[in-house]
Amino acid sequence: MIEAVHLTKRFGDFTAVHDASLTVRAGEVVGLLGANGAGKTTLILMILGLLRPAEGTVRLFGEPPSRRSRARVGYVPQGLGLYSDLTVAENLEFGAAVFGIEALPLDPGLGPDGDRLIGTIPWGTRRRVSFAMALQHRPDLLILDEPTSGVDPLARARLWNQIRRAAEGGAAVLVSTHYMDEARQADRLVLMAAGDIIVEGTVAELIGDAVTAQVEAADWQGAFTALDEASLPVMLDGRRTRVPGGDRAVIENLLRSAGVAARTTEVPATLEEVMVLADGPG
Repeated sequence: MIEAVHLTKRFGDFTAVHDASLTVRAGEVVGLLGANGAGKTTLILMILGLLRPAEGTVRLFGEPPSRRSRARVGYVPQGLGLYSDLTVAENLEFGAAVFGIEALPLDPGLGPDGDRLIGTIPWGTRRRVSFAMALQHRPDLLILDEPTSGVDPLARARLWNQIRRAAEGGAAVLVSTHYMDEARQADRLVLMAAGDIIVEGTVAELIGDAVTAQVEAADWQGAFTALDEASLPVMLDGRRTRVPGGDRAVIENLLRSAGVAARTTEVPATLEEVMVLADGPG
């Protein structure tokens, strides 16, 4: 459904995406992960044909992106693509008309807001409307740029149920997200940092044998402060301090110098910590 090969995009002297290759197959949910500025949205826009790559090629359904191929795509942009001076129902009717279909009945959860202007409803509800618009023409490919940002946990779970149903019906799905619980629902993950695709695979494959240094100390605040001041990527897990990829000897020396008694062990890293390691220093 998507075949992107060696894509590069530059804005002046700045390279937003560098030599990125990505495939998404029918029935597959691929999660695109990365911090703000990693290049996720730029990559998505090149895949859709809305940005021209400086290098590389894109194929949607085996052909270059075009109006014809985009007619088979359901797209939720970060900006949502809604008209603030139209009501919820009017936005859905307009979206349906663009694809030459009848608008679907309002989802029960959106029904009470059907006659409200988009500009007057909460951001999370707007995202649900945008997602409904993307689905109503039953697309073969869903491209979703952080579709659940600002949506409450229950609504997020419902949206992901819809994503999974679309994939089970044969649609391909590419979805960018910052939520790790969502990332774990993807069949495969692609991690970007500073415009590059760093690694891809299942959650288990991404974590691999990565480890975290776990520090247990009665003075957990002192331990955290000492390691944070040393510019280590320190995190808190309850009252334990975790340093992804941290060197035990270095950590123990820092804590000893700070007068903090602690026990340091190596434990398997989490997906969040793998992302920290992939992003590198800073």
